[in-house]
Amino acid sequence: MDSNLFNPLDKQNLGKSIVEALVNSPVSSLRIETAFKGAGLYAVYYHGNYAGYERLTKFNGEESRVPIYVGKAIPKGGRKGIVSDASLTSRALSLRLSDHAKSIDQAENLELSDFTCRYLIVDDIWIGLGEALLIQKYKPLWNQVVEGFGNHDPGGGRRAGKRPLWDELHPGRKWAEKCAPAKLSEAEILEAVDRHLSTMNS
Repeated sequence: MDSNLFNPLDKQNLGKSIVEALVNSPVSSLRIETAFKGAGLYAVYYHGNYAGYERLTKFNGEESRVPIYVGKAIPKGGRKGIVSDASLTSRALSLRLSDHAKSIDQAENLELSDFTCRYLIVDDIWIGLGEALLIQKYKPLWNQVVEGFGNHDPGGGRRAGKRPLWDELHPGRKWAEKCAPAKLSEAEILEAVDRHLSTMNS
């Protein structure tokens, strides 16, 4: 019996068109003034002067080339197929971007004005694949090294867990201050950041 997996449509090719559509979409401020309808994918870019990210800002220059973070906003009910047009009726994407803006606003050593983003409203079925391919292509720093940017307050009974690395490097979120110390020190995180950014192609 042939053990090869039958795949009538190559998901890499299907996903590639989603990635291209996102990176060719307009760049906008991460501060979302008006909520909009739609769920999908987004990429966040950094243009500031935080010393640990100097390689990234120099690589990007005035452009938004390599994201510091990519993510997805799945509509409520979308995962279970409950809402057929959830990607159009939900406000998941603008709400997610607003959550990120609040986290950056709370950080003591980051400025929201130093961030831009791209976003793309995507049919629910393709959101997970698009995010996976974006992470594979760009290896965003806050997805692969400085983890925890997208975390929410776990609640009082679960704050005994370790502080996310993102909050160790960028303190300010009140709930994270109540967590146990992160698994790495600030110096160790910055060493990992430098190793990761040194692999970027010019």
